[in-house]
Amino acid sequence: MEIIEVFLNTLKELAINSGFCNITWQQGLMLAVSFLLMYLAIVKQFEPLLLLPIAFGMMLTNIPGSGVFHPEFFMTEEVALNGVNYGEVLHHGGLLDIIYIGVKTQIFPPLIFLGIGCMTDFGPLIANPKSLLLGAAAQAGIFLTFLGACFLSFTGIPEISFTFKEAASIGIIGGADGPTAIFLTSRLAPQLMGSIAVAAYSYMALVPIIQPPIMKLLTTKKERLVKMDSLRPVTKKEKIIFPIAVTLIVAFVIPDATPLVGMLMLGNLFRESGVVDRLVKTASNELMNIVTILLGIVVGATATAGNFLTVKTLIIVGLGLVAFCVGTACGVLFGKLMYLVTGGKVNPLIGSAGVSAVPMAARVSQTVGAKENPSNFLLMHAMGPNVAGVIGSAVAAGVLLNIFG
Repeated sequence: MEIIEVFLNTLKELAINSGFCNITWQQGLMLAVSFLLMYLAIVKQFEPLLLLPIAFGMMLTNIPGSGVFHPEFFMTEEVALNGVNYGEVLHHGGLLDIIYIGVKTQIFPPLIFLGIGCMTDFGPLIANPKSLLLGAAAQAGIFLTFLGACFLSFTGIPEISFTFKEAASIGIIGGADGPTAIFLTSRLAPQLMGSIAVAAYSYMALVPIIQPPIMKLLTTKKERLVKMDSLRPVTKKEKIIFPIAVTLIVAFVIPDATPLVGMLMLGNLFRESGVVDRLVKTASNELMNIVTILLGIVVGATATAGNFLTVKTLIIVGLGLVAFCVGTACGVLFGKLMYLVTGGKVNPLIGSAGVSAVPMAARVSQTVGAKENPSNFLLMHAMGPNVAGVIGSAVAAGVLLNIFG
């Protein structure tokens, strides 16, 4: 009988300590959200390379008693004042706590930029430097949304009020650059990491849906039919000098943007030098894939029920959409200005590629232009502002970090 009693007590203890007996409705809802994101990643193929690990990390962190991630190590007011106690994290943290150190110490996002640099051809931007202005114009969505988030604070309602640091982190969603959003948010508003990362990558995945209506609304058929002259050939010397020059200029003017821009340009220098093929292959494949897995799963882990299920999350998602739409609109409107200044030689559609969703935004410009005229090829012209957008979003993050960091 004693053996049976011990056995039953053991089963009782297991049941009491199981996740089934300790789950809250908030955690259940977060698990449902993670399943939805998995569905979007697998079935709809919305940014699956990052949305899938983010969704799985969200699922892990919301399982009661899993102990894989502890927000209190990174996201409390005490941590904001005194910094992270890395000794405690290493001794008492879970698996994802330890991996999250790579985000908190800003290692992962720059490594992603290294891989992007290895995979990106800056030739269209070098061949047409004016496209840099289109990339810069598209960053207006970041700063206008930052001002909008700041304005909400004047309502005096705590649930919809944001600090300057939080407003800056929300605004960066408008750059349509997930690693940049994570880089900035990890420094300024880590408590919003899950909401901002999910919003940023969701809108990146929705570029083909969100951008075309804005592009058509702001342009005329005549403007969309414009055929642009072929880009001039770019020499190897120009392609080698460009990443070095950009790094020096940005690093001296905005030092806080150096980690992102520097690694982006290092990757591009690897690519264009032609002497380090093994490094290019590693950075753009193995390293990129490893960091993507680690970054995605720990970013998802920050989306705990306590941090994610708030009114602020809904506002962040809404403001993120506004930021992205405004950035797209500003790029197109500046493209219209260039159309007028050049006497109709610039197709305004390429301005929408000024957001840094590479190369998806450039493909959308090509698709919308081809629907008006199947013989119109805008892809390479759109890659110029698209690449400029990557640089521009990193610079914008550096500016915000310099002011509020």
